[in-house]
Amino acid sequence: MRVLVAPDKFKGSLSAAEVADRLAAGLAVAGVDSVRMPLADGGDGSVDAAVAAGFAPHPVLVAGAAGTPSSGRIAVGDGTAVVEVANTCGLTTLPNGRALPLDTSSLGMGQAISQALRFRPHRLVLALGGSASTDGGMGLLAALGFTFADARGRQLRACGRNSIRVHTVDSSRVVNLTGVEIVVASDVTNPLLGPAGAAAVYGPQKGASAAEVRLLDAGLTKLVEAFARSGYPDAMTVAATAGAGSAGGIGFAALLLGGTIVSGAEFFLELFEFDRHLPGFDLVITGEGSIDEQTANGKLPTVLARRAHPVPVVAVAGRSTLSPAQWGPAGFAGIHSLGDYTDRNTADDPELTRELLTRIGRQIGQAAITPTTAGHRAELSEC
Repeated sequence: MRVLVAPDKFKGSLSAAEVADRLAAGLAVAGVDSVRMPLADGGDGSVDAAVAAGFAPHPVLVAGAAGTPSSGRIAVGDGTAVVEVANTCGLTTLPNGRALPLDTSSLGMGQAISQALRFRPHRLVLALGGSASTDGGMGLLAALGFTFADARGRQLRACGRNSIRVHTVDSSRVVNLTGVEIVVASDVTNPLLGPAGAAAVYGPQKGASAAEVRLLDAGLTKLVEAFARSGYPDAMTVAATAGAGSAGGIGFAALLLGGTIVSGAEFFLELFEFDRHLPGFDLVITGEGSIDEQTANGKLPTVLARRAHPVPVVAVAGRSTLSPAQWGPAGFAGIHSLGDYTDRNTADDPELTRELLTRIGRQIGQAAITPTTAGHRAELSEC
C-alpha cells in the first residue's frame, strides 16, 4: 500500500506542508508508506507549497496593505517565480488586523514582483488569494513604473480611495516584461465592475460599508476610463473579463500587463507534476479547511479527485457539510472532518488540528490495509 498525501492548507491553522506531515505521521503509525505533496490553489500558501515542492525561498521586504513595512517571501525554481498577495500585502499584513478598505494598496505585491524579476524568470505566477485592497491593481502597477494623475496633473497615491480621482495613466517608464509569461492563478471569475465585480462582492469581506462599496466601484470605473484614454483602448473589455475582479482588481492589472488567468487548482497540479507522480499509488489523501457544496466549483480537492481517478481519493477537512451520499459524486471515497472528532474550534487551535490529523491519518491507514472483498472504495468509505 502506497499513499500520496496531497492536501491544501487549512486556512488560519496549518500550512499544506504541516497538514501533509501530520497525516503522513498517522499513516506511518498504521504501517503505511506515504509520499507528501503539499499543494495550493493560487490562494495564500502558494509560495509555501512551491517551496515544499523544491522551489528556493527568497525573503522580500515590501509595503504591507496599509503601507507599513512587511516581510514576505517569493519562491523561485526552474525559471518560474511564484509571488502571492497574501504574504506581501494581504489581510494578514494589516496593522492589528484593522480593516482599511479605502486606504489599502497592492503596492507590496508589485514590489515583490520587481524583486522576483531580478532572477530573470521566464514565467511569473501571481497567486491572488487573501488580498486586503480594492485598488484595481494600482499599487502593483505603480511599483512596476506606472504613474497615476488627476485631472490637474497631480500624481496620486495608489489606493482604492484615490481611484475615483484618476484621470490619466503614464506607462512610459514601465519595467520591461518582454519574454516573461504572466500567469494569474485564481479561481475567482468575477469581472472588475458592477454588481458582480470586485467591490460589490468582495469589498464587504474587506470591511467596506455599503457607501464605501459604491465609492470603490465608481473609482474602479474611473480607473478603467483613465486607462482607456491613456493608450489602453481595450481597457473596458479587459475589465469585463472573467477574473479581472480577483484580488480587488489585481486580476485587471495583470491582464493589462499581458497576463493569462487560469484555474489555480489546475495550474498548481500541473506545476507540481501531479499526473506524473500519481502512477504507483493505491490511494490519495487530499483536503482543505472547509469542504462544502462550493468545493465542486473548481476547488483543489475535487479537481484533484477528478485527475486521480480511478485511484481512490479520501478527503480530510476542518469541517465538511457534504453528506455521505454526496461523497461519491464529488469524487471522494470518504471524507473525514475534524469537527466529527471534537466540539472545539480547530481553526483556532493548531495543536489540536495536528493531533486530530495524526489520528485520522492512522485510521485511514488502518482501513486501507484491512482486507475486504468490496475493494478499496467500499473499504475507505467506511472510515
